[in-house]
Amino acid sequence: MSAITLTDLNQCKARGEKIAVLTSYDASFTTRIEQAGAEVILVGDSLGMVVQGHESTLPVTMDDMVYHCRNVARARARAFLIADMPFMSYASPRQALDNAGRLMQEGFAHMVKLEGGRVQIETVRRLAEHAIPVCAHLGLTPQSVHQLGGFRVQGRGSAAARAILDDAVALQCAGAQMLVLECVPGGLGKAVSERLDIPVIGIGAGPDCDGQVLVVYDLLGLSIGPTPRFVRNFLAAGGSVQQALDDYVAAVKSGDFPSAEESYP
Repeated sequence: MSAITLTDLNQCKARGEKIAVLTSYDASFTTRIEQAGAEVILVGDSLGMVVQGHESTLPVTMDDMVYHCRNVARARARAFLIADMPFMSYASPRQALDNAGRLMQEGFAHMVKLEGGRVQIETVRRLAEHAIPVCAHLGLTPQSVHQLGGFRVQGRGSAAARAILDDAVALQCAGAQMLVLECVPGGLGKAVSERLDIPVIGIGAGPDCDGQVLVVYDLLGLSIGPTPRFVRNFLAAGGSVQQALDDYVAAVKSGDFPSAEESYP
C-alpha cells in the first residue's frame, strides 16, 4: 500500500473516518504499529518520561528527538511520521525553523509538532512559509506543566473553552495542518473538531475528535506512575502485543475508544 499523506488524512476527516495515531520511539514498535494499520506515528517527547525516566518531557533535547525519529523512520513504510519539537527548541521563529529543519532532514519526519496557542502564530506561519508542515498542540501542553500547576484538565468553563477554540482557529489560519487536543472536556473536543477544517487528534479530548492518539507504553500497561483517565490497557485482556495494537486501531476506527468513562465531562 502507498505511503499515507496529509491529503489522505484530510480525506479521512471529510469522510468521517477516524484516524488512529500511536507514539513510537524505535524500529521494533514501529514495525508492529504499521502492521496494526495506524495511519500516523508520533515520535513524542513523551519519550522523556516513558523511555528516559524523567518526571516530565522538559529534559528531552533536539539530539534525543532526531535520534529516535531516525530510528522510527528506518522501519516506517506507510504511516505518516510526526516528530515533537522539544522544550525550548522553538523559542523564536528562527530557532524553530532551524530545529524543524533538523527533524525533517536528519530525522526524516514528515511534520513537526509544537505546543502553544496564539504565542506560536508567527512561528507556525514562518514554518509554513518554508514548506514545513506543522501540527499544533492545545489543551494540556506537557512542556508547560509547571506553569499549568500540574497535569490538569484544561478548557473547563466557557471563557477557557472559548480561548482554546479561538487559538485553534488562529493556528489553522496561520498554517497549521493538524491539531492535537489534550485533556479537555469532550464537548470542547467536539466543538474544535467541527470548527476546524484540519484533522483534530484527541488524547483525553472525548470521542468526537477526528482521531485518537495514545502513548504506546500506556496502551500496553507499561508506563510508570498513575494511569490517566483517558488510557485503556489493551493488553489487559490477554493475547499479544500485536493483538493489543490491532485492538486499539480497531477501537479507534469503530468509535469504541474512547468511551464516556475515558473522557472528561
